[in-house]
Amino acid sequence: MAVGTKRLSGARGAVQEHYASLALSGASCCDFEPETNVDWCAGQELISLDDIPQNEVPLDPSYSTLDRATAPVEAAEFSLGCGNPVAMAELSPGEIVLDIGSGGGFDAFLAARRVGPTGKVIGVDMTPEMLRRARQSAERVGLSNIEFRQGHAEMLPVENESVDVIISNCVINLVEDKSLVFREAFRALKPGGRLEVSDIVSDGSFPVTLRADPSKWGSCIFGALPEEEYLALIKQTGFTNALIRNRVRAGIASGTTLFSATIHASKPDG
Repeated sequence: MAVGTKRLSGARGAVQEHYASLALSGASCCDFEPETNVDWCAGQELISLDDIPQNEVPLDPSYSTLDRATAPVEAAEFSLGCGNPVAMAELSPGEIVLDIGSGGGFDAFLAARRVGPTGKVIGVDMTPEMLRRARQSAERVGLSNIEFRQGHAEMLPVENESVDVIISNCVINLVEDKSLVFREAFRALKPGGRLEVSDIVSDGSFPVTLRADPSKWGSCIFGALPEEEYLALIKQTGFTNALIRNRVRAGIASGTTLFSATIHASKPDG
């Protein structure tokens, strides 16, 4: 059984408590962590979504000044991701987008700008404090093509084959049973839909003692899977064209190298 299909007692509760505290404090998890030698922000080149030519995959995607200026300021200043999945999703006007683990809503707001008034963005998060932040931001700026729902990545509160694109930013690594997440994503996507996520992957497995400690999961490190296993779980679900679009070395934890990766996969059309 793949590591990504096992359940670990207490991990979900520990992750939810960690992110609830971040939501209440307004702190960012994008900080240097000396004990793991990981710095999610270092060396990230800024790119604008509007500067990305069609079908061209840039390196080191992050958020430009324009990105931050077009989202509610409180969302733009509350960064909890490890990449910019919207930059590579090639969203089109009228598309329906689902953001798994939407947090304070920053990626959802960027996606809403891309799909326009004829499209829709659904943000899903399990933490009430995060949802409260996101909903308040959406209400303040008067966005009508976005909504935030409470739910879990392993049981998405959306209908079968109801969305065109699924995005996620540094969330799937926090989930114990990653195979369930990919099965739910497959269920929710329309035929021909696509999965575009930024997440943390590794070049090897972490010791069981670290993976079994729920308090370690909220750091976006010890729930990470080896890249090959991550892609294998996606393919086993039925997705095709699963690939790593780009990979940025993030640091080393317990002798294992971590990468911030942008991952693409497609649901077969018909």
